Amino acid sequence: MNYLYEQQVAPGQLIEVADGIMWLTMPLPFELDHINLYLIRTNEGWVVVDTGIGTSKTKALWEEIFSQLDAPISGVIVTHLHPDHIGLAGWIADTFDVPFYMSQTEYFSARAFSAGSSGASKERDKRYFHQAGLDSSMINQLTAGDNKGYSSVVSPVPLSFTRLRHQMTLDLGGQQWHIIIGKGHSPEHACLFNKEKNILISGDHVLPIITPNIGAYSTEPDANTLKDYLDTLPQFYDLPEDVIVLPAHKLPFVGLHERVEELIAHHNEHIDALLVACQKPQTVVSLLPVMFKRKLGVRNMVFAVAECIAHLNYLISKGLLARRLNDLGVYEYSQTQVKQLAG
Repeated sequence: MNYLYEQQVAPGQLIEVADGIMWLTMPLPFELDHINLYLIRTNEGWVVVDTGIGTSKTKALWEEIFSQLDAPISGVIVTHLHPDHIGLAGWIADTFDVPFYMSQTEYFSARAFSAGSSGASKERDKRYFHQAGLDSSMINQLTAGDNKGYSSVVSPVPLSFTRLRHQMTLDLGGQQWHIIIGKGHSPEHACLFNKEKNILISGDHVLPIITPNIGAYSTEPDANTLKDYLDTLPQFYDLPEDVIVLPAHKLPFVGLHERVEELIAHHNEHIDALLVACQKPQTVVSLLPVMFKRKLGVRNMVFAVAECIAHLNYLISKGLLARRLNDLGVYEYSQTQVKQLAG
């Protein structure tokens, strides 16, 4: 892969990465400390692609950006529902009273997460972590709170939207953007490809250096999200090899085909390692060191457990692993009699 730049653009600044496409960043209060956002110049104004989380700091930076633009905001596109992407989308869309674009599953999922648990029991969440083998202290930390964390960093989602569909062509003020839906990292993640500009806005679906989290969370613990992800990666081989990829994190790059190969290989390595480890019964907790070599804090534990379960669910779906609840109510995973390589 070849990177277009040597370092990130500073928050509040704009860089024109292609004709009529601006790159900017917003800070994140996480280990991954930034998100890349994009502005598309059209005949009608600037279309925002993703927004950063909904904090006063991010809002102030956006106001700085608005003051630098030579045309009004004419639309807001959200690639998927995660807070760092949708955080201020509603605020921007409603402030400028412009179309709000999102895929259907992502839109309604965001609306649901914004509502929180609405008084529903936490027992299912607690059971999910217990079955993974976590101790009661960690489970209590992971399930504490009022489940309003999402809405605390996501501005109200607009009450109507324009739906993005797989393989549709979105006309943005005279420009044609082809929508490519990827699954696994989120339910219906929208990527945008412009053939004329040879640009792919890949969101979180294809990232350089790091890999997007592919998890099976407590909301759907048996989800086969890794299969979804691996099934929707090969379609990107159909794009030009020299397409300029604008990801949501790290640096813009050229080398899409190579990166897709690396992402597939990365997950196959985890699949094979888990399969070897499960020659004797293992719990999710005992398998975490197989996938993650670093120490996991409370925040990272949620993602790590979900990612491990996603890989185990994939192996179960292939008939390579079986799981059973032991006497403590914890799942144990072990190889079946099928003798073949994973992946």
